[in-house]
Amino acid sequence: MNLVKLGLASVLAAAALYAGTYNVDASHSNVGFKVKHLMISNVTGKFDKFSGSIEYDEKTNTLKALTGNVEVSSINTENEKRDGHLKSADFFDAKNHPKLTFKLDKVDGDAAYGKLTLRGITKDVKLDFENNGTAVDPWGNKRVGLELTGKINRKDYGLNWNKGLEAGGVLVGETVKLSIELEGILAK
Repeated sequence: MNLVKLGLASVLAAAALYAGTYNVDASHSNVGFKVKHLMISNVTGKFDKFSGSIEYDEKTNTLKALTGNVEVSSINTENEKRDGHLKSADFFDAKNHPKLTFKLDKVDGDAAYGKLTLRGITKDVKLDFENNGTAVDPWGNKRVGLELTGKINRKDYGLNWNKGLEAGGVLVGETVKLSIELEGILAK
């Protein structure tokens, strides 16, 4: 019986050496987007305040779980007037919906599937996934790097505001391209 317990303890200890929880390091991460403007160029932006947790198994180089929270009021397109409009009820409605969230369901090869919640609306999303692996920084901290990219239709989340143009087309495109680069630091 003691031999079985010892064997089980050894297996659990070995698994703990390779799997871990990483906290998103916002100073080395980016949650960005771009959307068509006048249908001829792109407006890019990012969110300055976000957090998240990553479960990563280093032994199998596998992302096991990912959750993220973004503060909508931290939207930054380098234009204060536009950012104010994006925070308003016309778009994100930051007053009533202060957070944007993502929860990973699974990874299948180079695709990540999860649930994105924006303006209180949750939809399944598929994102392109790049696993950049792990490294140890000069201070001995273990880190993991991940990239997620993809597209969503903003109208699926109730971001419907737009203006028609005299020559046809609209002021703001419906497709939003997401670009999320995450670096996590192993929680101690």
